[in-house]
Amino acid sequence: MNDVDPMDRWRFPDDPWALVETAPSTRDLGHTETLFALGNGYLGMRGNPPEGRDSHFHGTYINGFHETWDIHHAESAYGFAKTGQTIVNVPDAKLMKLYVDDEPLLLSINEIQSYKRWIDFREGVLRRELVWRTPAGKLVRVATNRMVSMTHRHLALMDIEVTMLEGDAPVVISSQILNRQDGMDEYRNADLAMGSGEDPRKSRQFTERVLKPQLHWNSDQRMILGFQTAKSRMTLAVGADHTIDTDNSYEALIDTSPDIGKRVYRVEARQGIPIRVGKAVAYHSSRQVPVRELFDRVRRTLDRVREQGYESYVQDQQEWFEDYWRTADIQVDGAPPGTQQAVRWNLFQIAQATARADQLGIPAKGVTGSGYEGHYFWDSEAYVIPMLTFTHPRLAENALRYRVNTLPEARLRAREVSQRGALFPWRTITGEEASAYYAAGTAQYHINADIAHSLLLYARASEDKTFLYRDGAEVLVETARLWADLGFWRTNGERQFHVHGVTGPDEYTTVVDNNFYTNVMARANLADAARVMRRMKVEDPLWYQHLVDELDLDESEIACWEECAAGIVIPFDETFGV
Repeated sequence: MNDVDPMDRWRFPDDPWALVETAPSTRDLGHTETLFALGNGYLGMRGNPPEGRDSHFHGTYINGFHETWDIHHAESAYGFAKTGQTIVNVPDAKLMKLYVDDEPLLLSINEIQSYKRWIDFREGVLRRELVWRTPAGKLVRVATNRMVSMTHRHLALMDIEVTMLEGDAPVVISSQILNRQDGMDEYRNADLAMGSGEDPRKSRQFTERVLKPQLHWNSDQRMILGFQTAKSRMTLAVGADHTIDTDNSYEALIDTSPDIGKRVYRVEARQGIPIRVGKAVAYHSSRQVPVRELFDRVRRTLDRVREQGYESYVQDQQEWFEDYWRTADIQVDGAPPGTQQAVRWNLFQIAQATARADQLGIPAKGVTGSGYEGHYFWDSEAYVIPMLTFTHPRLAENALRYRVNTLPEARLRAREVSQRGALFPWRTITGEEASAYYAAGTAQYHINADIAHSLLLYARASEDKTFLYRDGAEVLVETARLWADLGFWRTNGERQFHVHGVTGPDEYTTVVDNNFYTNVMARANLADAARVMRRMKVEDPLWYQHLVDELDLDESEIACWEECAAGIVIPFDETFGV
């Protein structure tokens, strides 16, 4: 084992329950923005500083909120995917800019005398404390907090506290909601607005406006902006409430325009008298609901925060994590320094990617960034859902319901490629195949079996027969039908069932015959589907008959699955014994 710690332990000290940064840097902003990102599976916010600069790229994401675009193939063919899907970087509500004596707080150029940023995995709050020596020589303490709620999926809470330690000064706090979808940041700088580059994991960069303003409104304390995507026609509303607590005299201003909302506090700050500004933010999105209705939903979410107070939500958050760690924690004894921290950070990320996905899929990057277009892959069923199955089965079932709910799209995809049953996509948001590359995309037929395996694993571990029979069985039937139709029988000494023209989990060896992983998984899928249907006939005969009628299924087809499973080719290399 290599015991060399890859982390700079002066800057990122080893803490078994937290990720801590003791000095800011502009050299690795892309990494630290991801490391310090917050999310709940529905809403995600990258670890950008509240003052906005410096950043590698700004990012706020809503799981499933996407734009569509036409896929242009060099030479189109029957069955090729036609429509791409890309997660949208939604309006940024993290901004809480600070000016002292009209000088902006910018970590890259200011004299920062002390600094600490951290996330405690037991509370899920991003905190930062620093002391700033201004150009005029005044000393200012700045503390900020940011939380994306695990219990209220539409909600994020944040605050900033500013205290003059030496000297009095005019202080301005400008809290904003900013739509960056023109590809520019607030200073009209495209490079700082969103990510770019040729890395295939990165999100597609749109050349035209994606989020089109629909409505904007403000009252004395609240501001709300509404948008609709240009092609997918999805709608979004984002709103913010503010509170201020200070014994200093101040003036409060608020204004909205189509792409920006601002709440500005001008404070005559006296030495030792703190200023605390709180900000509650709500995001609501939909595929069909008009923006005006989403405004009402935002209002209701923010009204509850006003009534119940910030602290009740912070307490809910801590209780949620107490429950999560009770069953999710893995303690590593005798490992090199930093190992325990790394394990818990990864478990924390699973929580942030899944807690409130609420029957949406689990994006490849969670909600920490736009990588892989925000798509869902079979990796979720192979790696994430099994962990949730044995630690938080409710979250596992919630994630599996995304596949159940997109079974109609999978059926349609199977018909598009002239197959029976259902064919689940390689990469998708809506349930439709969004990969432009057939060889690594649609040809990964093993995805059907991966989903079936994950579903059966959950059902066995949880003993949830209701989910298995009412929801899962239909998926098992349709995925088994695909294998029985895709493969074929060949007699060469013995009668064997072959599956040709597929791509295994090694996406770089594409369109091969009798891929070992694919055939083993197909065998399990076929056998499990038959086993579940035969059990259902005995244990729940009325529902069994309903499904048989609904799916036009008969005993001979179930027997066919069993025959295919028994006869499928499992490649074996005699020379290597593999």
